[in-house]
Amino acid sequence: MALLNILLFPDPRLRTKAVEVSTFDENLQTLVDDMLETMYEAPGIGLAATQVDKHIRLLVMDVSEDKNESRVLINPQILAVEGEEEMDEGCLSVPGYYESVTRADKIHVRAQDSRGNFFEFHADDLEAVCIQHEMDHLDGKLFVDYISSLKRDRIRKKLEKLKKQEQKG
Repeated sequence: MALLNILLFPDPRLRTKAVEVSTFDENLQTLVDDMLETMYEAPGIGLAATQVDKHIRLLVMDVSEDKNESRVLINPQILAVEGEEEMDEGCLSVPGYYESVTRADKIHVRAQDSRGNFFEFHADDLEAVCIQHEMDHLDGKLFVDYISSLKRDRIRKKLEKLKKQEQKG
């Protein structure tokens, strides 16, 4: 397994719309394993393939307290939504920033596993929010798109400044 490089906002590659996965092979399983390792190391609760510059409809997540219940969702679809929940969200591609975002509280999801088998399940609370957040990445959207342009510009400028300092360093 290998740690992958996580793209940081405002990298334009984060705006790429991911394509459906059609090949379920060893390369896909390796990417899944590497993404899980990267997510746990970061540390985070979710990671979309887009964030590691792989533009396929794949996300990994683990919202468990013990970090031992990883989930892999390939070609995920939200079939139904219910309710609304406002929660502070952070993002591995926007490190150090948290903003309140309103999303569906309960969702019904259909996805495929790393072998291509379809499955469905209900998710609520943090798990539902995490899935919606990661699915946004697959569509080229970030949680900062839900906040005011003033706040978003401020975050972008701070992260660009930080990147320049790291490149000099």
